[in-house]
Amino acid sequence: MTDTILVTGSSRGIGRAIALRLAQAGFDIALHCRSGMAEAQAVQEQIRQIGRNARVLQFDVADRAACKAVLEGDVEVHGAYYGVVCNAGLTRDGAFPALSDDDWDQVLRTNLDGFYNVLHPLTMPMIRRRAAGRIVCITSVSGLVGNRGQVNYSASKAGVIGAAKALAVELAKRKITVNCVAPGLIDTAMLDEHLPLEEMLKMIPAQRMGTAEEVAGAVNFLMSAEAAYITRQVISVNGGLC
Repeated sequence: MTDTILVTGSSRGIGRAIALRLAQAGFDIALHCRSGMAEAQAVQEQIRQIGRNARVLQFDVADRAACKAVLEGDVEVHGAYYGVVCNAGLTRDGAFPALSDDDWDQVLRTNLDGFYNVLHPLTMPMIRRRAAGRIVCITSVSGLVGNRGQVNYSASKAGVIGAAKALAVELAKRKITVNCVAPGLIDTAMLDEHLPLEEMLKMIPAQRMGTAEEVAGAVNFLMSAEAAYITRQVISVNGGLC
Protein backbone atom coordinates (compact mmCIF):
# COMPACT_ATOMS: atom_id res chain seq x y z
CA MET A 1 0.00 0.00 0.00
CA THR A 2 1.39 3.40 -1.00
CA ASP A 3 2.03 5.90 1.78
CA THR A 4 -0.10 9.04 1.73
CA ILE A 5 0.95 12.58 2.64
CA LEU A 6 -1.45 15.40 3.47
CA VAL A 7 -0.33 18.79 2.16
CA THR A 8 -2.40 21.69 3.44
CA GLY A 9 -2.78 24.76 1.26
CA SER A 10 -1.83 22.77 -1.81
CA SER A 11 -3.99 24.33 -4.52
CA ARG A 12 -1.28 26.81 -5.54
CA GLY A 13 2.13 28.27 -4.79
CA ILE A 14 4.52 26.46 -2.50
CA GLY A 15 1.91 23.90 -1.44
CA ARG A 16 1.18 22.95 -5.03
CA ALA A 17 4.90 22.53 -5.76
CA ILE A 18 5.30 20.36 -2.66
CA ALA A 19 2.37 18.14 -3.59
CA LEU A 20 3.66 17.59 -7.12
CA ARG A 21 7.21 16.89 -5.95
CA LEU A 22 6.05 14.34 -3.39
CA ALA A 23 3.84 12.66 -5.99
CA GLN A 24 6.87 12.41 -8.27
CA ALA A 25 8.70 10.74 -5.36
CA GLY A 26 6.02 8.04 -5.28
CA PHE A 27 3.61 9.18 -2.59
CA ASP A 28 -0.16 9.43 -2.84
CA ILE A 29 -1.37 12.89 -1.89
CA ALA A 30 -4.26 14.24 0.14
CA LEU A 31 -4.60 17.75 -1.23
CA HIS A 32 -6.26 20.54 0.72
CA CYS A 33 -7.86 23.87 -0.03
CA ARG A 34 -10.01 26.38 1.80
CA SER A 35 -11.81 27.89 -1.18
CA GLY A 36 -9.82 27.16 -4.35
CA MET A 37 -11.47 23.86 -5.26
CA ALA A 38 -11.01 24.30 -9.02
CA GLU A 39 -7.29 24.94 -8.55
CA ALA A 40 -6.96 21.96 -6.21
CA GLN A 41 -8.73 19.70 -8.69
CA ALA A 42 -6.30 20.83 -11.39
CA VAL A 43 -3.41 19.76 -9.14
CA GLN A 44 -5.24 16.50 -8.48
CA GLU A 45 -5.36 15.81 -12.21
CA GLN A 46 -1.65 16.59 -12.59
CA ILE A 47 -0.87 14.10 -9.83
CA ARG A 48 -2.99 11.44 -11.48
CA GLN A 49 -1.09 12.00 -14.72
CA ILE A 50 2.11 11.34 -12.77
CA GLY A 51 0.61 7.97 -11.84
CA ARG A 52 -0.21 8.61 -8.20
CA ASN A 53 -3.55 8.83 -6.41
CA ALA A 54 -4.84 12.15 -5.08
CA ARG A 55 -7.95 13.38 -3.32
CA VAL A 56 -9.03 16.87 -2.25
CA LEU A 57 -10.12 17.85 1.25
CA GLN A 58 -11.78 21.23 1.77
CA PHE A 59 -11.81 23.06 5.10
CA ASP A 60 -10.44 26.15 6.83
CA VAL A 61 -7.42 25.29 8.99
CA ALA A 62 -8.52 28.04 11.39
CA ASP A 63 -11.80 26.19 12.01
CA ARG A 64 -11.02 23.57 14.66
CA ALA A 65 -14.30 21.70 14.38
CA ALA A 66 -14.07 21.49 10.60
CA CYS A 67 -10.48 20.22 10.75
CA LYS A 68 -11.41 17.52 13.24
CA ALA A 69 -14.47 16.38 11.30
CA VAL A 70 -12.85 16.25 7.87
CA LEU A 71 -9.51 14.80 8.92
CA GLU A 72 -10.91 12.15 11.25
CA GLY A 73 -13.36 11.17 8.52
CA ASP A 74 -10.60 10.88 5.94
CA VAL A 75 -8.42 8.77 8.23
CA GLU A 76 -11.36 6.50 9.02
CA VAL A 77 -11.90 5.83 5.31
CA HIS A 78 -8.32 5.78 4.01
CA GLY A 79 -6.16 5.07 7.06
CA ALA A 80 -3.55 7.17 8.84
CA TYR A 81 -1.15 9.36 6.89
CA TYR A 82 2.54 8.62 6.59
CA GLY A 83 3.26 12.33 6.51
CA VAL A 84 1.75 15.78 6.94
CA VAL A 85 2.97 19.06 5.48
CA CYS A 86 1.48 22.02 7.35
CA ASN A 87 1.72 24.66 4.65
CA ALA A 88 -1.56 26.61 4.70
CA GLY A 89 -1.10 30.15 5.93
CA LEU A 90 -1.82 33.80 5.32
CA THR A 91 -0.37 37.27 5.83
CA ARG A 92 -1.96 40.56 6.78
CA ASP A 93 1.00 42.89 6.83
CA GLY A 94 1.12 46.38 8.26
CA ALA A 95 2.90 48.55 10.78
CA PHE A 96 2.16 47.31 14.28
CA PRO A 97 0.27 50.43 15.46
CA ALA A 98 -1.99 50.14 12.41
CA LEU A 99 -2.84 46.44 12.82
CA SER A 100 -6.47 45.72 13.57
CA ASP A 101 -7.60 43.08 16.03
CA ASP A 102 -8.78 41.07 13.03
CA ASP A 103 -5.36 41.35 11.34
CA TRP A 104 -3.78 39.84 14.44
CA ASP A 105 -6.45 37.23 15.13
CA GLN A 106 -6.80 35.89 11.60
CA VAL A 107 -3.06 35.41 11.10
CA LEU A 108 -2.55 33.71 14.47
CA ARG A 109 -5.66 31.55 14.10
CA THR A 110 -4.65 30.37 10.66
CA ASN A 111 -0.90 30.01 11.02
CA LEU A 112 -0.46 28.99 14.67
CA ASP A 113 -3.82 27.56 15.70
CA GLY A 114 -3.81 25.77 12.34
CA PHE A 115 -0.81 23.75 13.54
CA TYR A 116 -2.88 22.38 16.43
CA ASN A 117 -6.11 22.10 14.47
CA VAL A 118 -4.53 19.97 11.73
CA LEU A 119 -2.05 17.88 13.69
CA HIS A 120 -4.03 17.13 16.84
CA PRO A 121 -6.55 14.83 15.09
CA LEU A 122 -3.77 13.12 13.13
CA THR A 123 -1.00 12.44 15.64
CA MET A 124 -2.52 9.43 17.43
CA PRO A 125 -3.48 7.70 14.15
CA MET A 126 0.12 8.19 12.98
CA ILE A 127 1.43 6.71 16.24
CA ARG A 128 -0.92 3.74 15.95
CA ARG A 129 0.54 2.92 12.52
CA ARG A 130 3.62 1.74 14.43
CA ALA A 131 5.75 2.83 11.51
CA ALA A 132 7.95 5.73 10.54
CA GLY A 133 6.23 9.03 9.87
CA ARG A 134 7.06 12.58 8.89
CA ILE A 135 5.71 16.02 9.79
CA VAL A 136 7.03 19.14 8.08
CA CYS A 137 5.84 22.64 8.94
CA ILE A 138 6.39 25.46 6.47
CA THR A 139 7.44 28.44 8.55
CA SER A 140 9.37 31.51 7.37
CA VAL A 141 12.49 33.57 7.75
CA SER A 142 10.09 35.97 9.48
CA GLY A 143 9.75 33.47 12.31
CA LEU A 144 13.52 33.39 12.77
CA VAL A 145 14.51 37.05 12.64
CA GLY A 146 11.28 39.07 12.48
CA ASN A 147 10.32 41.36 9.61
CA ARG A 148 9.20 44.95 9.60
CA GLY A 149 5.44 45.12 9.08
CA GLN A 150 4.98 41.47 10.01
CA VAL A 151 4.68 41.40 13.78
CA ASN A 152 1.60 39.17 13.55
CA TYR A 153 3.08 36.88 10.89
CA SER A 154 6.46 36.67 12.64
CA ALA A 155 4.77 35.78 15.93
CA SER A 156 2.72 33.04 14.28
CA LYS A 157 5.67 31.46 12.48
CA ALA A 158 7.97 31.66 15.51
CA GLY A 159 5.21 29.96 17.49
CA VAL A 160 5.00 27.14 14.96
CA ILE A 161 8.76 26.62 15.18
CA GLY A 162 8.55 26.30 18.97
CA ALA A 163 5.56 23.98 18.78
CA ALA A 164 7.20 21.80 16.14
CA LYS A 165 10.39 21.45 18.17
CA ALA A 166 8.40 20.40 21.24
CA LEU A 167 6.30 17.93 19.26
CA ALA A 168 9.49 16.48 17.77
CA VAL A 169 10.66 15.55 21.27
CA GLU A 170 7.36 13.81 22.03
CA LEU A 171 7.27 11.81 18.79
CA ALA A 172 10.94 10.92 18.26
CA LYS A 173 10.74 7.54 19.99
CA ARG A 174 7.78 6.70 17.75
CA LYS A 175 9.99 7.12 14.65
CA ILE A 176 7.98 10.18 13.62
CA THR A 177 10.15 13.16 12.76
CA VAL A 178 9.00 16.77 13.01
CA ASN A 179 10.90 19.50 11.20
CA CYS A 180 10.36 22.97 9.79
CA VAL A 181 11.29 24.44 6.42
CA ALA A 182 11.69 28.20 6.60
CA PRO A 183 11.53 29.89 3.18
CA GLY A 184 12.90 33.34 2.57
CA LEU A 185 11.82 35.49 -0.36
CA ILE A 186 10.04 33.07 -2.70
CA ASP A 187 8.56 34.02 -6.07
CA THR A 188 4.89 33.10 -5.66
CA ALA A 189 1.51 34.79 -5.98
CA MET A 190 1.55 35.33 -2.19
CA LEU A 191 4.43 37.79 -2.63
CA ASP A 192 3.27 41.35 -2.00
CA GLU A 193 3.55 43.30 -5.26
CA HIS A 194 4.30 46.45 -3.29
CA LEU A 195 7.45 45.08 -1.67
CA PRO A 196 10.67 46.96 -2.53
CA LEU A 197 12.16 43.93 -4.27
CA GLU A 198 15.26 45.67 -5.58
CA GLU A 199 16.25 46.72 -2.08
CA MET A 200 15.38 43.33 -0.61
CA LEU A 201 17.43 41.43 -3.18
CA LYS A 202 20.50 43.39 -2.11
CA MET A 203 20.18 41.75 1.32
CA ILE A 204 20.23 38.23 -0.13
CA PRO A 205 23.72 36.83 -0.87
CA ALA A 206 22.29 34.73 -3.72
CA GLN A 207 20.95 37.96 -5.28
CA ARG A 208 17.67 36.39 -6.37
CA MET A 209 14.34 35.12 -5.13
CA GLY A 210 13.86 31.44 -4.49
CA THR A 211 11.36 29.22 -6.26
CA ALA A 212 8.54 27.12 -4.89
CA GLU A 213 10.26 24.08 -6.38
CA GLU A 214 13.37 24.73 -4.27
CA VAL A 215 11.25 24.74 -1.12
CA ALA A 216 9.55 21.55 -2.33
CA GLY A 217 12.94 19.89 -2.74
CA ALA A 218 13.78 20.48 0.91
CA VAL A 219 10.41 19.09 2.01
CA ASN A 220 10.84 16.05 -0.23
CA PHE A 221 14.17 15.24 1.42
CA LEU A 222 12.72 15.55 4.92
CA MET A 223 9.91 13.18 3.91
CA SER A 224 12.37 10.57 2.66
CA ALA A 225 13.91 7.59 4.43
CA GLU A 226 17.29 9.33 4.20
CA ALA A 227 16.05 11.94 6.70
CA ALA A 228 15.06 9.42 9.39
CA TYR A 229 17.64 10.78 11.88
CA ILE A 230 16.79 14.43 11.29
CA THR A 231 14.19 15.85 13.65
CA ARG A 232 13.57 19.05 15.67
CA GLN A 233 15.34 21.10 13.00
CA VAL A 234 14.61 24.22 10.97
CA ILE A 235 15.91 24.06 7.39
CA SER A 236 16.25 27.53 5.88
CA VAL A 237 15.69 28.00 2.15
CA ASN A 238 16.59 31.65 1.77
CA GLY A 239 19.66 32.18 -0.39
CA GLY A 240 21.82 32.99 2.63
CA LEU A 241 19.58 35.76 3.98
CA CYS A 242 20.16 34.64 7.56
